[in-house]
Amino acid sequence: MGVRDEIRKFLPEVDLIQDKALRDKVLATWEEGLRRGGWTPKDIARMPFTLLKPVKISFADHVRSVTKVCLAVAETFDEIYKGALKLDRDILLAGALLHDVGKLLEVTETGGTFKKTKEGSLVRHPFSGLALADAQGLPAEVLHIIATHSKEGDPYKRTAEAIILHYADFMNFDPLEG
Repeated sequence: MGVRDEIRKFLPEVDLIQDKALRDKVLATWEEGLRRGGWTPKDIARMPFTLLKPVKISFADHVRSVTKVCLAVAETFDEIYKGALKLDRDILLAGALLHDVGKLLEVTETGGTFKKTKEGSLVRHPFSGLALADAQGLPAEVLHIIATHSKEGDPYKRTAEAIILHYADFMNFDPLEG
C-alpha cells in the first residue's frame, strides 16, 4: 500500500473531491507534509489535533469532522437556498482537508509526548500549511482557506468557503473540554 492509499485510509473524505487534479494535489500536500515532518499516515490517527488543551481527539478525526461539517453546511445551503449562494464544493473540501496540514511541521513527538517544534514556535500552521499547499500547486482559493482559517485570518475578508471552514474548525475546538 502506497503512502497516498494510507492517507486515504485515514482521511477517506479526500475521495469526495470530484476534480481528480485537485484531489491529487491535496494528497501530494499531505504526502509532502508527512515526509517533511517525519510522520507516517498512521501517526495522524494518534497525534492530538491541538496542543492548546488536552484532548483525546486525533488529528485525523479533527480533519475528518471539520470536513464533514463543511460538507453538511454546503449540502444544507444547496437544499434550502436553492443556488442563491454559490459554493465551490471541491474548493471547500480541499480547504477543509488541508486547513491544518501545517501542523505536520508545527508538532513533533519525543518519548511519546507531543510538543511544538522550534519551527512551529516561529511559524504557525496556517503559514506552513499555505507553503506546503502552494508548493503542490493548489489554487489561490484553497490557499486562502488555509491562510485565513485561524486567528491570523481575522483582519481579512474571507470567501464564503473560508467562512464556512473557519466556523466548522472552531465548532470542532471550542466546545471540547480541556
